[in-house]
Amino acid sequence: MNTDLRIGVLMGGDSAEREISLKSGEAIYKALKGQGYEIEKIVTSHQSPVTSQKTDTIRKKEIAEQIRKSGINFAFIALHGGFGEDGGMQLLLEELNIPYSGSGVLASRQAINKILSKEIFRRKKISIPEYEVFGNGFSKKSIDLIIEKLGFPLVVKPAEQGSSIGVSIVDSKEDLEEKIRFAFQYSKDVIVEKYVNGEEISIAILEERALVPILLIPQSRFYDYRAKYKTGMTKYLLPAPLSEQVSVCLQENALNAHLALGCSVFSRVDLMLDKQKQCFVLEVNTIPGFTEFSLVPKAAQAEGIGFGQLCQRIVELSINATRFPDTTPTNIGGYGAGTPHASR
Repeated sequence: MNTDLRIGVLMGGDSAEREISLKSGEAIYKALKGQGYEIEKIVTSHQSPVTSQKTDTIRKKEIAEQIRKSGINFAFIALHGGFGEDGGMQLLLEELNIPYSGSGVLASRQAINKILSKEIFRRKKISIPEYEVFGNGFSKKSIDLIIEKLGFPLVVKPAEQGSSIGVSIVDSKEDLEEKIRFAFQYSKDVIVEKYVNGEEISIAILEERALVPILLIPQSRFYDYRAKYKTGMTKYLLPAPLSEQVSVCLQENALNAHLALGCSVFSRVDLMLDKQKQCFVLEVNTIPGFTEFSLVPKAAQAEGIGFGQLCQRIVELSINATRFPDTTPTNIGGYGAGTPHASR
């Protein structure tokens, strides 16, 4: 263990996932403290959404000052969604010359943007559900065309959001327009994709290796926000009761999706397995939920890696990935150029 490290766990933020971020951050803080690290919480404030480039710049400077005053020389990012997961915080930390956990700026931007990630998956021949994208100017005619092309059921989701916030399954034309407008509350673009009738699978990636598949059996129709975070709403089977051939196929697709987006250190890949045992990648989460009961820690535990060990391993892997020349507190530097994450 690097005894010179002073770790800050970044949590909170302005996204719709703030509550989950605080829970993840608290769990990570306790785990790393238990591993003997010098560590502190850095809770970014909850403010109204940024309304202009000027207020955005002021907000970032405030966060930069908060981080700089803390004296940390490594950041464990537990900010789900928004500025924490879209590459913005990663870029800010690079400007501050502070190494951080997980994927770099570009991979983070590509993963959180479901439209961009789907385009990359398509180019890389990774199977995904058929989909269409709606902007704010959608019409009833465009809705008719998408129904004709994809049929029902359909999945409606914001293009940039996590924790299944704003996601709906739609069975009728009457409901579709309403659910699209609902999804627009969380993103400027909305994805409508063909519903895959089958089993929901989650696979954690750690150190560029796919861990054991987890089969999710939610009480609700799909693994929505309540199913994710309310105790007893979902049954988890790990390892998933699947043939070795199907499990290997799922793991290969998950790892390929992780690598296609340029992700590093760890992630969680969500997939669907249809009735014919064909798998489809839904999305890659670069900062997934991270309490002891979350999916990535569950998968790690199934392979003999405890929660504290997992958090420590992520710190170690991230430091090796960033290749900063010096991470001592006295050499953090100002709000300047920083050092790029060359290996990300």
